[in-house]
Amino acid sequence: MSYGVTQRAWRLSEVDSKPFIRRALDVGINFFDTADMYGGGESEEILGRALAEFAQRDDVVIATKIFYPMRSGPNGRGLSRKAIFAGIDGSLRRLGTDYVDLYQIHRWDDQTPIEETLEALHDVVKAGKARYIGASSMSAWQFCKALYLADQNGWTRFISMQPHYNLLNREEEREMLPLCRAERVGVVPWSPLARGRLARSWMAPSTTDRVRYDKTAARLYTATEEADERVVNALTEVAGARNVPRAQVALAWLMQQRDVTAPIVGATKLGHLDDAVEAMRLKLDPSEIELLGRHYVPHAMSFAE
Repeated sequence: MSYGVTQRAWRLSEVDSKPFIRRALDVGINFFDTADMYGGGESEEILGRALAEFAQRDDVVIATKIFYPMRSGPNGRGLSRKAIFAGIDGSLRRLGTDYVDLYQIHRWDDQTPIEETLEALHDVVKAGKARYIGASSMSAWQFCKALYLADQNGWTRFISMQPHYNLLNREEEREMLPLCRAERVGVVPWSPLARGRLARSWMAPSTTDRVRYDKTAARLYTATEEADERVVNALTEVAGARNVPRAQVALAWLMQQRDVTAPIVGATKLGHLDDAVEAMRLKLDPSEIELLGRHYVPHAMSFAE
């Protein structure tokens, strides 16, 4: 989401983006998640060109998404059969590949019957344009309905869920994560550092343009600031005792949650990738995990990204 200068002031140009993709590959990361609407398609183009230069196609896993508007008009968005067939072809063209490994619905489409969406996604897989399909933030009942209908009709099943999940927002623990566990669905959370709020002390100003320009963060986290501050203070205590950055502790906590497969990390500084890799080696003990979770309070559900 960070790569491609179109639409948002904090995005990085292609020249500035390529070192992140190269560094990710160098440290062993092989899963890259994007979406058609990131930068109006520019993110897919940058990722595709970089991977063609730095990696072998079969060595990497490319995930992209569809739902949000890509052009004006009623057929330029959503999850209708027409939109999905046009969307996958557009993504493949921008990525410069003949298939994606994981094709995800970015959100639930209230304007299209889910049966139509599922059958179209099944046809995309059978056509060889996607290896697997996944979903992103929605209500647990919606995801359960989609899994049930796929099973009933012999259609391709969702194998992953990309929810909003981090130390400051744990609402998915109520229904979505238990559902994914029961149905053996992989979980790849977005915003694992809560838009950077888990990477710095509570009173410290942001050092990134993204946070300064990001209006979504204000909607997601301002209603519970007093409780969130206590969570960040606990995170600071654990990080200080371990002598590691807060981001590493926040990511380590997430990766030790039983249902999480891997967090989706957005890097705009090379150190962000270093923190992600180091977090894999950091094992928190039960007392630290209890401290990190002690001050959490319920948050309003939000599917904004």
